Amino acid sequence: MSGKFYRFIIFVFVLVAFHYQPGGVQGATKQKPLIEKKQPIQIVSDRMDAYNEERIVVFYGNAVATQGARTIRADRLTLYYRQDTKTTGGSTAGLESTGNLEKVEAKGHVSITEGERIVTGEEAVFLQDVQKITMTGNAVLREGENVVRGDRIVVFLDENRGVVESLENRRVTAIIYPKEKEEKKK
Repeated sequence: MSGKFYRFIIFVFVLVAFHYQPGGVQGATKQKPLIEKKQPIQIVSDRMDAYNEERIVVFYGNAVATQGARTIRADRLTLYYRQDTKTTGGSTAGLESTGNLEKVEAKGHVSITEGERIVTGEEAVFLQDVQKITMTGNAVLREGENVVRGDRIVVFLDENRGVVESLENRRVTAIIYPKEKEEKKK
């Protein structure tokens, strides 16, 4: 089969996977993201190190970050914060001004879960402002029984879309179960 056919199949899966609306709700307007970027992020881990001058906080060992219905699990989570322009002297750039989150890096056995959608890999970067997650290292996206594999998966959360890429010498693979078959089984 041609490369165009495979790209078409991936495109269809990504459209279905990222435009899924829980409870069968559909409408002409763009669906509001399930996670608001203003919601608090709760993180638990075995250890935490804060580097105030660098505006970095690192969580080691079984790190789990939760924001609304989204959960990120990894061996290590590193949070990066912007310089807080309201502070004087730069002494509160660490934990006291953590509301200014820029990005989160996850490394080692990374899993990001939101509802039925699960993305796994070895490393991920979450950019708070643009609500974008980039997963690398044997990246796999699962939603229900559907599975897409590639070297890199990029999810644009506010746009409800994603991109799956592979290295030049490898290919993106997908296993997609059509909805009609599921409905006939019932």
